[in-house]
Amino acid sequence: MRRTQRLGLFWLLLSIGISIVWGIVLEHSPSGMADFKAIYYGAQCLIQHSDPYKEGNFLRVYRADGGTFPSETEDPVKARMFRRCVPVCINLPTALFIVSSFTILGWGVAHILWTLLFLGGFILAAILMWDLAGNHSPGLSLFLICIVLANSELIFGFGNIAGITLSLCLIAVWCFLKERFVLAGVLCLAVSLTLKPHDVGLVWLYFLLAGGIYRKRALQTLIVVAVISLPAILWVSHVAPHWIEELHSNLAVTSERGDLNDPGPASLSRPGPGIIDLQAVVSVFRDDPLIYKPVSYLICGALLAIWSITTLKSRFSQHGAWFALAAIAALSMLPVYHRQYDTKLLLLAVPACAMLWAEGGRIRWLALLVTTAGVVLTGDIPLAILTLITNHLHMSTAGIWEQMATVVLMRPAPLVLLAMSIFYLWMYVRRSTFDTGSGLNRATATRIEPGTELG
Repeated sequence: MRRTQRLGLFWLLLSIGISIVWGIVLEHSPSGMADFKAIYYGAQCLIQHSDPYKEGNFLRVYRADGGTFPSETEDPVKARMFRRCVPVCINLPTALFIVSSFTILGWGVAHILWTLLFLGGFILAAILMWDLAGNHSPGLSLFLICIVLANSELIFGFGNIAGITLSLCLIAVWCFLKERFVLAGVLCLAVSLTLKPHDVGLVWLYFLLAGGIYRKRALQTLIVVAVISLPAILWVSHVAPHWIEELHSNLAVTSERGDLNDPGPASLSRPGPGIIDLQAVVSVFRDDPLIYKPVSYLICGALLAIWSITTLKSRFSQHGAWFALAAIAALSMLPVYHRQYDTKLLLLAVPACAMLWAEGGRIRWLALLVTTAGVVLTGDIPLAILTLITNHLHMSTAGIWEQMATVVLMRPAPLVLLAMSIFYLWMYVRRSTFDTGSGLNRATATRIEPGTELG
């Protein structure tokens, strides 16, 4: 076992090394560390008692620290994207509050420490997921995790806050389900929620709905979130009294037709490879937010309702928890704006896939196909290749067949995430019937040895 663990750790480090090398290359490009610059200089605005949600204030602080923009003459598209990504603050006050401590160090030290922090967190999260999944199928789980780690270049190159957010969430899940270091798990999940709640909020919701000791963990997390949020909101409200309206305006501006976060075909960032929510698919058929938003909410809302009812009605089991988390990890990406950074949450699907593979039967091949497609088609390298290919395609969307071809060839990520959601939700509903009839109640879950099937 020790030899297997050493070999597995070697492959994990090798895989993350691929992302680090490519990330360093991206970091030294004109748009390198753009996402971290956006939140770092927003936090620095607060330190200087300046409203970070006003672009003029942001630019003043950014330029005073020697900040520059990519040249319009060399690459006008990237220059426009950088100007929409960096000076327009769309981060929550709680995220700015947490990152404000980095501004004391200065940009040079801060961005290195930031990178090291989520590098360490990401490696730890991957090891913990392998620890859980490896009990069922160590080889398969290692294979899937390595795919995810080797396709995380953009997180390192752009310093997106999702790297830390998702790592903390994964660590918290391990702590809760293993019943080890639970207070650290509560803190990790709380910080994760304050950074990007739309990434990990549904994971927190699972523990709330699961009942018993897990509901207690969710409520403890909520208390810590409130403790962090109160001083953050008071501080930001003092510096920027109208921050709610300004934040809403910034979000609306960047999501307008043709702008950076527009999920439609006219987006500045051409969202086929990058934006991975369901709106990017529906918008191909009808590029109207009054259409593609409600349709996405309806589809995802129906799946979420089934998932929530199943969680409330079924009795807790370790295996059931993994199916629930696998389903919600994929579903979390679909209703609203998400990019490929956020899909690293799919590491939560690895234990469920490993369990199905270990059980044997025909269903294990379907689990392998769906999960592998999910981690591959949302990975940075495949999506970069897809971008290079589709940049030279001029596909018409005039007819239904052309629209379907556009979706399949240029925007496969939302489709595979939807397939993962439906597959693991189906497995969760099927297994919940067995768990419900097992005679165990939620309160007994904490008295069972962690990692033991309760069904």
